[in-house]
Amino acid sequence: MTDSQEDSAPGRRPRQRKQVLLRLDPSVYEALARWAGDELRSANAQIEFLLRKALADTGRLPGEVGPLPRRGRPPVDPEA
Repeated sequence: MTDSQEDSAPGRRPRQRKQVLLRLDPSVYEALARWAGDELRSANAQIEFLLRKALADTGRLPGEVGPLPRRGRPPVDPEA
């Protein structure tokens, strides 16, 4: 996902995605990428999934956070 892609949840105002530079040990990245592949996610989506889970598990996930973006192509806009 890029900074310009938006959440597509109905009834929600589109939100821009934040870009973050993340430095990881190469072995950690390789293990993460394998795990992501096992779950049919990109490494980036896996990182976001794990961060959201950790935040939720500790009661720190903000209430206004939107859902994870859907995978694949965005839905066709019938008004376009």
